[in-house]
Amino acid sequence: IMADNGDDDSQYRIKEGDYVVLKRGDIYKAMQIQPRKKVIFEKQWFFLDNAVGQLYSTTFEIVSGGNLQPQKHKDAESASDAKEAGTDNRNIVDDGKSQKLTRDDIETLKEQGLKGQEIIQQLVENSSTFRVKTEYAQDKYIKKKKKKYESTVTILKPSCRILAMMYHGREPGKICHLRYDTLAQMLTLANIHAGSKVLVFETCAGLVLGAVMERMGGYGSVIQMYPGGGPVRAGVESFGFPAHFHDMLHEFPICHVNALLAGTLDTTAKDANAGRTCLFYKKKKKKMFIAYSKLAQEKKVKLEEKRRKLAAAAALLEGRNADGLVIASRFHPCPVLMGLLKFLSPSRPFVVFSQYKEPLIECYTKLKEHGGAVNLRLTDTWLRHYQVLPNRTHPLLLMSGGGGYVLSGTTIAMDRSKPAGSSELRNRHPKRLKLTDTEG
Repeated sequence: IMADNGDDDSQYRIKEGDYVVLKRGDIYKAMQIQPRKKVIFEKQWFFLDNAVGQLYSTTFEIVSGGNLQPQKHKDAESASDAKEAGTDNRNIVDDGKSQKLTRDDIETLKEQGLKGQEIIQQLVENSSTFRVKTEYAQDKYIKKKKKKYESTVTILKPSCRILAMMYHGREPGKICHLRYDTLAQMLTLANIHAGSKVLVFETCAGLVLGAVMERMGGYGSVIQMYPGGGPVRAGVESFGFPAHFHDMLHEFPICHVNALLAGTLDTTAKDANAGRTCLFYKKKKKKMFIAYSKLAQEKKVKLEEKRRKLAAAAALLEGRNADGLVIASRFHPCPVLMGLLKFLSPSRPFVVFSQYKEPLIECYTKLKEHGGAVNLRLTDTWLRHYQVLPNRTHPLLLMSGGGGYVLSGTTIAMDRSKPAGSSELRNRHPKRLKLTDTEG
């Protein structure tokens, strides 16, 4: 629910401490707005102080001293306005002699304080073949030079789509090569919505977890099942969620799932290493022991907090009434899926992502044999970008080879007594038919 108009305007403005995404072309980078902190992006350094108070999606020009200045709209106009153009490019020879300006000349222009648009104008005027090129080739030339010489950066508000594109473009291995369109399919198939209780097991730097939290809008419960010593949430921080979003987030180690299912989980267990380190430090000097006692106190507080979180997550899981399950990890999904499905209510969706289809085929077969799930579908997504321009709309030559595979389904309640009886009847029925045939 929106508040008054003042609050509406403030949420669209950049504030100090906000998490933002820097964009130039197809390159993205997540950052936090901090005073006088030098930011390096695409081989250029600048400060984000002047961006505070400006609207999101504003394009800034990097001026002298690394300061940002909002770009004027008229500066973005094409340098080829009112230029004559050729009919074809067949007579143009790319011998490297068409440009009269050398690299030293361009560096001199930069030292004189000329901006990117002015440098591009000089390059156009000193090119002997520019006027012979077709209109489309001229636009392509200017676009290429803008990418090289214009010092601009756009500051965006983080969202699931932008961060997914950022990770997929920069570090796809960190998110198991999960493409943004596949992530959208997963959120839809898992029926993620506000007020639900969702289990998430992922090793995608927190991107999937953050996407689920964004879709839920701060209402409901998200239980992150994590491997190892602690949950990884680097991607969640980049979303810049308000404080109340984190109240809905719980964590539970995947290694304790079997104990919880068996009813043998002890949430009051103490750390076995606490006593040993104390004996070791007692032999040291007094000052070191005092320093250790402070560290031990901090460690005790952290341990109590971890124990409290474990007990809270266990209480949520014990009801076995979760509304959805999302799995996207580098581990084999079959044992994880079979274990976590027991925490879902009947008629609830689940989604499993894998970069490869073979593990999901195994999951599909196991679910068919075991039962407890219907509407099983194993799919992959296909994506292709198009250039949409007047008289030159066509698919881009380069595209992503694959966005991974998704297994989805719906849980059902099972009555263990009926399948056994029905199988006996099926076995007996053909025998009676045989006896009838022989008697006849």
